[in-house]
Amino acid sequence: MSSETPPTTAAADELAADLSAATLSKKQQKKDARKAEKAEKAAQRQQQQQPADAEDPFATNYGDVPVEEIQSKAISGRSWTKIGDLDADAAGRSVLIRGATQAIRPVSKKMAFVVLRQSMSTVQCVLVASADAGVSTQMVRFATALSKESIVDVEGIVSLPKEPLKATTQQVEIHVRKIYCINRAIPTLPINLEDAARSEAEFEKAEQAGEKLVRVGQDTRLNYRAIDLRTPANQAIFRIQCQVENKFREFLLSKDFVGIHTPKLISGSSEGGAAVFKLLYNGQPACLAQSPQLYKQMAICGGYERVFEVGPVFRAENSNTHRHLCEFVGLDAEMEIKEHYFEVCDIIDGLFVSIFKHLTENCKKELETINRQYPFEPLQYLEKTLKLTYEEGIQMLKEAGTEIEPMGDLNTEAEKKLGRLVKEKYVDSTTLLYFIILLI
Repeated sequence: MSSETPPTTAAADELAADLSAATLSKKQQKKDARKAEKAEKAAQRQQQQQPADAEDPFATNYGDVPVEEIQSKAISGRSWTKIGDLDADAAGRSVLIRGATQAIRPVSKKMAFVVLRQSMSTVQCVLVASADAGVSTQMVRFATALSKESIVDVEGIVSLPKEPLKATTQQVEIHVRKIYCINRAIPTLPINLEDAARSEAEFEKAEQAGEKLVRVGQDTRLNYRAIDLRTPANQAIFRIQCQVENKFREFLLSKDFVGIHTPKLISGSSEGGAAVFKLLYNGQPACLAQSPQLYKQMAICGGYERVFEVGPVFRAENSNTHRHLCEFVGLDAEMEIKEHYFEVCDIIDGLFVSIFKHLTENCKKELETINRQYPFEPLQYLEKTLKLTYEEGIQMLKEAGTEIEPMGDLNTEAEKKLGRLVKEKYVDSTTLLYFIILLI
């Protein structure tokens, strides 16, 4: 028989309290440990999110440039390189470029790719965290946090990639040593350039695959025109327009034409008719010029012999076709005729062939860029322009089943049909023909 005495009620209560306290103490310890762990992790995250400071030895190699420092008080003497000039010959050279961030691709905490665009040219910039290169992980993080279309300055070494680059126009890379944001774009732009630059073929292909792509409408493009102008096709269109205008001037100047500037705000219609924009000028009725025709003729009568003008033309025509515009830039020329209007035909012939040849030889990149978004048949022409009499052209249309009134004007469909007929009869099937109909 045991001689142990059962514990009293008070002792039992005290023992239970001790056990409960021990249990609570262990729970509290675990709870406190979890809190401490969370606090430590939070501190680590906060430290990682803090901007680069003196703790980063390469903090001066990157960052946002303050507004007051964007324009220096003096010329630094630094040499800037155009992205479009970067090629294999630049390999190994240190360059300084400025461009818009078109794409940002983080690979890891220590590596990222940034594609910069300048006008129609793009180049891939590589950031790899390395003490030898002066690139820190904070610098890589800064680059990946940039928003698209931000304006960035990059300084680095040009190198040749091991494999051809498909996403950029330039077949070189820049290993970044310094990167500064000059102007940071808002995180979400009203237009995505990738969407605005798509061709109709891309939309059709996506639709067949069951994908839905964003289509940027005309109103959106016009509302945010400054962004829409950055698309490759628009960049190319404006450059070709400039080349056409310059070649127009150059050719006519070589033929002894004189450039003039005529009034655009006049007291009455310059060509007759009601298609004019009317307005009041100091209480007097006025309108915008439909054409410089009257003033060109005045210049000829004034003894200038041959004149031309590149300037705006205004037509208040109620039309929604692509061949009628309320405002456009006119390329006008006027010349006196010594003997026969063939003199004018020869000038027109030489002008167009000169422009076509210039675009074909000097604007290949621009034409290819436009063709990717807005496909067209390559422009081909004859060095010696084919000339047809009006009678020959009308006869060809009649034989093809198209009736034209005697001495009547050719409408759009008749012009297109005649072009196809001439192409089939006079040239091979690969030539898009430019020809002149002589009104005799």
